[in-house]
Amino acid sequence: MSDFTIKAEGLGKKYFLRHQAAGRQYVALRDVLTEKAKSLFSPGRGASGNRNTVEEFWALKDVSFEVKQGEAVGIIGRNGAGKSTLLKLLSRITEPTKGRIRLRGRVASLLEVGTGFHPELTGRENIFLNGAVLGMARAEIKKKFDEIVAFAEVEKFLDTPVKRYSSGMYMRLAFAVAAHLEPEILIVDEVLAVGDLEFQKKCLGKMEDVSKGGRTVLFVSHNMEAVRRMCPRGIVLNQGKVEMVGSIKEAIDCYLKQKATQNPIVDLSAMFRPLPVRLKARLNTVRMAGTDDWSVAYGEQPKFEVDLTTSATLSGFELVTCLLTITGTEITTSLSTHTLTLEKVEPGNYIFDVRYEGWHLMPGRYSLRLALISTAGGEDYIPRVCEFEVRSSDLSAKHQTDRFEGMLVPTVQYNLRPKKPEGL
Repeated sequence: MSDFTIKAEGLGKKYFLRHQAAGRQYVALRDVLTEKAKSLFSPGRGASGNRNTVEEFWALKDVSFEVKQGEAVGIIGRNGAGKSTLLKLLSRITEPTKGRIRLRGRVASLLEVGTGFHPELTGRENIFLNGAVLGMARAEIKKKFDEIVAFAEVEKFLDTPVKRYSSGMYMRLAFAVAAHLEPEILIVDEVLAVGDLEFQKKCLGKMEDVSKGGRTVLFVSHNMEAVRRMCPRGIVLNQGKVEMVGSIKEAIDCYLKQKATQNPIVDLSAMFRPLPVRLKARLNTVRMAGTDDWSVAYGEQPKFEVDLTTSATLSGFELVTCLLTITGTEITTSLSTHTLTLEKVEPGNYIFDVRYEGWHLMPGRYSLRLALISTAGGEDYIPRVCEFEVRSSDLSAKHQTDRFEGMLVPTVQYNLRPKKPEGL
């Protein structure tokens, strides 16, 4: 008998994309009823009056793999590869269009911060609610209750409705519940993009303990260093298909070699946002100024244009930008308030011009993280917005960047002067 905990066989998930006809921004109910009647006599005619307005999209296609009991497996791939769709299928949030999934044991999933939490309930009540959803008896939950609270560090706010929690508190409690209620399978999707560095380390340590205890962990993250530390084995997804299954080193090498296919302007509307964020100011798009292929030569300064919309008057408004390596290591973080003070921003559409100066990025691939903040709190936050490349150039050859490691080359002035004899 096979000792698998998770087995996927020929999984496929199909969605239908509906395209609105150009020029039709508003359709009245009578128009819908009229078009429905017409469609009885004209098969294939949609409510918009145009044919072929529905497109099939396979988020996953023919995905097969097996995970053994006690394994920690990293699932990696670029945005849109199908990672989150796969985890939703494994978590039974949605059903596959094709294929089947075989699971042995209870599944706890943390697909976004606060999954399964009721905002009106207190932290204490949500712990018991989540345990019940996992099929645990009240006695089992009570046995783990003190450990969960200690791990989450929310003792003072345990009887406060979670809708009043900060994103960090939400994150700590949600992870603590999912990790401590002893599911046989723990599924974690990118939530470690939220929270401070110490808590991220704490979460990784807890997931290591879970896998060492004989339980199975599936971990999705764009942070390759975290995946490398956590998972001995990896599955690489590309455009809804399994590209390779192997050791985590082989999987990460395969992922880094995948060619990024980004449009000149990246649409941020559907990108992953850790919850909760206020979204009274929202990031719309980002583009790399001066280039359509998301690359600059070594010596050129990266420049970005960030399009955003505010729906309310906001004070203390600022943009936070963070540059990361392709493996997720933070290089530098900057606030717009370093050079620009915005005491009040009225509702409307704006563009932030962002230009890095004063140093050179080493040749290689990088990614960008963005956040919008006001005095009221976090407005919008996307942990991984886009990727870009710094190409080698004549200047990088002159600077001999191939001779040393690192990520930044600062402008440093050197001077050699004779030392005066002592005593003179």
